[in-house]
Amino acid sequence: MGVPQAMDSLKTRAASIRESLHKSQTITDSMVSILGSFDHRLSALETAMRPTQIRTHSIRRAHENIDKTLKVTEDILAEFELSRKAEAKILRGPHEDLESYLDAINQLKRNINFFSKNKGFKSTHGVFSHANNLLSKAILKLEDEFRQILSNYSKPIEPDRLFDCLPNNLRPSSSVSGNHDESGGKKQSEHPVKGLEKAVFTTPTLIPPRVLPLLHDLAQQMIQAGHQQQLFTIYGDVRCSVVEHSLRKLGVEKLNKDDVQKMQWEVLEAKIGNWIHYMRIAVKLLFTGEKKICDQIFEDSDSLREQCFANASMNSVAMLLSFGEAIAKSKRSPEKLFVLLDMYEIMRELQPEIAILFASKHCTEMRDSAFNLTKRLANTAQETFGDFEEAVEKDATKTAVLDGTVHPLTSYVINYVKFLFDYQSTLKQLFEEVEEGDPEAQLATLTTRIMTALQNNLDGKSKQYKDPALTQLFLMNNIHYIVRSIRRSEAKDLLGDDWVQIHRRIVQQHANQYKRISWAKILQCLTVQGDGTGGGNLSRAMVKDRYKTFNVNFEELHQRQSQWTVPDSELRESLRLAVAEVLLPAYRSVLCYRPLIENGKNPQKYIRYTPEDLERMLNEFFEGKIWNDQQKR
Repeated sequence: MGVPQAMDSLKTRAASIRESLHKSQTITDSMVSILGSFDHRLSALETAMRPTQIRTHSIRRAHENIDKTLKVTEDILAEFELSRKAEAKILRGPHEDLESYLDAINQLKRNINFFSKNKGFKSTHGVFSHANNLLSKAILKLEDEFRQILSNYSKPIEPDRLFDCLPNNLRPSSSVSGNHDESGGKKQSEHPVKGLEKAVFTTPTLIPPRVLPLLHDLAQQMIQAGHQQQLFTIYGDVRCSVVEHSLRKLGVEKLNKDDVQKMQWEVLEAKIGNWIHYMRIAVKLLFTGEKKICDQIFEDSDSLREQCFANASMNSVAMLLSFGEAIAKSKRSPEKLFVLLDMYEIMRELQPEIAILFASKHCTEMRDSAFNLTKRLANTAQETFGDFEEAVEKDATKTAVLDGTVHPLTSYVINYVKFLFDYQSTLKQLFEEVEEGDPEAQLATLTTRIMTALQNNLDGKSKQYKDPALTQLFLMNNIHYIVRSIRRSEAKDLLGDDWVQIHRRIVQQHANQYKRISWAKILQCLTVQGDGTGGGNLSRAMVKDRYKTFNVNFEELHQRQSQWTVPDSELRESLRLAVAEVLLPAYRSVLCYRPLIENGKNPQKYIRYTPEDLERMLNEFFEGKIWNDQQKR
């Protein structure tokens, strides 16, 4: 095809396209016209329907309000029903079903809370007031129930049950209340039980465990209702008397200084021994148990818990401490020192537990009273030391020991000092508490002063003897007893070896003095002095006189000194041997003059003894014998 033809073809197509576009525009204009007509009609329709839409919306909102009102009404009716059911349970009281009763109180509280938020309804005002009144009555019934349950399950604990809670080495051999036998009383009190740090004390069950949750729930409701004071009063009324009664069953008495002063020492000593055990039982068992149940019942109120424990324990603590105070304030005497130390020991032992048990401000008075008693006992014990030293120095016992043996004062003082050293650690604590300085040095000084006081007194007592030989024997016996006892005791470590050696020499000095005074005269008559010619020969008359003098003197010594006593067998044999060593050789030395006597009349009148006879008779010296007429030579 040529170019002209192509051009014609293109023109034809262009004309066709133009025609199509024209038709399309015509159609579009027609559609726009139609749509504009529709929009106008719809607008008119919407205007016509608007009042109907408004009415429909109002009706819908009215329905919604009706639904909400019905819902509130249903809730109120439901609370009325719950309140009615709760009231029915509360009117029946808590005794039959305590758990249900507590649930009813909680429900009543929820009802009160609900009605307080819906006070706009006229009908709820009366219900709100009624529910509050009902709740007040319910709480009062809870108080009665708390008192009744606490009373029913609060019984004084029997002594046997308390003893079962003690470690084995603290249990009495027979379970009796009051004054116990020796294994549970006085004997144990003579020296407190040592090594209790690891001893196991089992806290007694004062109220059955199953009851404690009920009491806790009751207390919690009362606390929430603001009835703390009523709880405090009820708990104190019930538990205070129960704890006190438990102690009385055990044997605790409230005694004052006048009561103590009137008692015989043996009775008082037994009571002190028992008191020491009562203190341990009270603190480690009774008060600990009481604290435990207070902690469980009043778990939700720290202040009330401590107040109730203080109130329950107060009278019992006062009753226990009154006896200790009475002893500390009573007239001092040496025999009280060890029981004072025992009492001081138990108070020191219990001090950490007392500090913990009575830590709160409500227990301050009890805690301070216990600590003050500890200090008072320490002071009284120290003052008693001073009294004892003075009493030893000034002891004016007129009864002399006729046989020259160890004086009762000596054995008493030595046993006293030996016993003191069973309390070394206690004494050191006591010295530290009362005054400054090295406690061991103070104990050494105290012991030395007591020993010096005893020796001074013995020197005075020795002057009661008319026979100077017996004076020396008495001092020898007593100083020897002191030295031997000290060497065998812990006092030796404090007094030292020098003290022991010095006093052993003193014993020997008294023994030598005894020999000189007793035997010098006899030994003199056995000494060969001759007839004055220097030949050493004795006449028959002189020999007779010497034998006669010897016999009289020796028999008199034997008669007298065999009644004297040297109680220590080793010292006795040593003294006899020392006498024999000088007497027998001297006696044998004059036996060479026997022929002068034997050739005369009645030789047996003068030569009465062989050396063997003398040795046998020497073995009768210092035996404390009482001779009758048949035994006398």
